[in-house]
Amino acid sequence: MGKYFGTDGFRGEANVNLTVEHAYKVGRFLGWYFGREHKANIVIGKDTRRSSYMFEYSLVAGLTASGADAYLLHVTTTPSVSYVVRTEEFDCGIMISASHNPFYDNGIKLINRSGHKMDAGVEDLIEQYIDGELEEIPFATKEKIGRTIDYVAGRNRYIGYLISLATRSFKKYRIGLDCANGSSSAIAKSVFDALGAKTYVIHNEPDGININTDCGSTHIEALQELVRAKKLDVGFAYDGDADRCIAVDENGSVVDGDLIMYVCGKYLKENGRLKNNTIVTTVMSNFGLYKALDREGIEYEKTKVGDKYVYENMMKNGHCLGGEQSGHIIFSKHATTGDGILTSLMIMEAMTEKKMSLGAMAGEVTIYPQLLKNVRVFDKQEARENEAVVAVIASVEKALGDEGRILVRESGTEPVLRVMVEAADLAACEKYVNQVIDVLTRQGLVVE
Repeated sequence: MGKYFGTDGFRGEANVNLTVEHAYKVGRFLGWYFGREHKANIVIGKDTRRSSYMFEYSLVAGLTASGADAYLLHVTTTPSVSYVVRTEEFDCGIMISASHNPFYDNGIKLINRSGHKMDAGVEDLIEQYIDGELEEIPFATKEKIGRTIDYVAGRNRYIGYLISLATRSFKKYRIGLDCANGSSSAIAKSVFDALGAKTYVIHNEPDGININTDCGSTHIEALQELVRAKKLDVGFAYDGDADRCIAVDENGSVVDGDLIMYVCGKYLKENGRLKNNTIVTTVMSNFGLYKALDREGIEYEKTKVGDKYVYENMMKNGHCLGGEQSGHIIFSKHATTGDGILTSLMIMEAMTEKKMSLGAMAGEVTIYPQLLKNVRVFDKQEARENEAVVAVIASVEKALGDEGRILVRESGTEPVLRVMVEAADLAACEKYVNQVIDVLTRQGLVVE
């Protein structure tokens, strides 16, 4: 990760560590970089945060000052920007969003012309420009100054694309949607209405500061209550920029990303469409998912945490399904990024064709209790490689055998070790997590 750009763009608190000056310079660099041999065409989307408008205008000022034309999708989802970039031959795309973070945070996500996350090399150059380490970029003048184009038509084409992916009508289904007062507020209901569903929508009235507040995929309780109260067939909750989806079954039970991958992976295998018979997960997926996949004869690979790493593995090895427990699910046949609404449609495809409820399909997986504790240490690498710590981890692995697992990993952003255990019951999880923490403490590695 760079100084400003992490695994999911340049993110921070608006006008604190992500400022309008940063956005302007990002625009200035991208307009110049992609416009060296032709006039650059760059498309921009944003979520519903109050600061998104401010950053949009700053980016536009930088882009047009460098000679690029800026096409505005306005409030839309991250996957829609990815779709428009790759299908309409833009030089790159920009999404203004901090995803599931609180409203006062924001972010700038960069998407390359193939619809993937921007190459790290380009982000490195942007960071150097922000810090004044590169030569100054010339301003465009006269007829070379860029312009701004209203491009809501691009968002509408994305909606049409989603609708076209459905193989059957949803006419018999009653579906709940939690739009997190975010980007999906402008899109999700129209997709499901067009497919014939009876939709019940909550948290689709954004005011700039209510995005993700007690709603959406990170606060699933509201959707659970709606599904139970209205006796709905299924519910889907998205995050602020709608690249995640967490589902709720007909009983009001949560169906997270692991269960979604199982349901969709098994369905695709049954239809001969699970490429390489493999699902790509991260190391944080639940042990119960792997046990269920073993039972079904489905193979799996594990990556570092982050949908970026999941997608890189999928592209390298030709896999078609991957994702995270948090609800970032990637169907590479249809998209190059996690797409919450697309994920909903793929779940509905499995339900309609198999004529089974989501609860029945997801109920085939036994999710193991999981306990995660964060331990602040003086030096996370030293702590992780300490001989006594390595020994206790090995001891726990042996004790758990094939009925659980332990994962001790370094935080990517803090001086923290994350100690996670999955076992048959919470008491065992607590016991083994505390064994590791006790050793860390006795070795003098923990910040008290």
